[in-house]
Amino acid sequence: MALVTAPLLSLDASGKVADALVFSKWKGRNYVRALVRPSNPKSGGQTGMRVMFKFLSQNWATLSTSSKATWAALAEAAAVAPFNSFMQKNLLRNRNFLGPGQDYPVDESDSIDAITVFTATAGERQITIALDDAASSNENWGYLVYRSIQTGFTPAVDNLVQVVLANSGTPVNFVDTPLDPDTYYYDAKPFGELGGLGALKGEVNAVVA
Repeated sequence: MALVTAPLLSLDASGKVADALVFSKWKGRNYVRALVRPSNPKSGGQTGMRVMFKFLSQNWATLSTSSKATWAALAEAAAVAPFNSFMQKNLLRNRNFLGPGQDYPVDESDSIDAITVFTATAGERQITIALDDAASSNENWGYLVYRSIQTGFTPAVDNLVQVVLANSGTPVNFVDTPLDPDTYYYDAKPFGELGGLGALKGEVNAVVA
């Protein structure tokens, strides 16, 4: 960052020039810097981690007080907040293709209800995925949704496109957009509150014209 005097032959300047320089002011001083465009990586692995990060961060607040308390010792040992330990451990589990858990340690001891509803409906540059499970005495926490443009694909973190919060007995929707014209194949796997994973449902597909 370079400080400037009378920028652009004026007493003041702001904004960008030729998509290369940005003029602004900080603490009463004019300065100019190179225009830097923020990156927005969208590789498969990064997308898979992002959607899990979003799911975890949005659902921490809904955990019971007792579940949150299980992360306290781990957090204290690392000198971080329980929320941070919850995020770090579960993101690592996601990278290793394991389900997230509400409690620590994540023991995967829960029973998982099978997915009973799984449909894909095409729209304009989008596909709506509907999901539901058997709604028995077990309580699924969510569904991992995978996507490919190839049939017979193997679900992995690299093709994880959404983590959907379950509402057993009531179908939940996920709108996958924007999509280019093509045939898209999806598979889904349920996971429980204690980190257990259920079975893949099997492919559904839809065509975006």
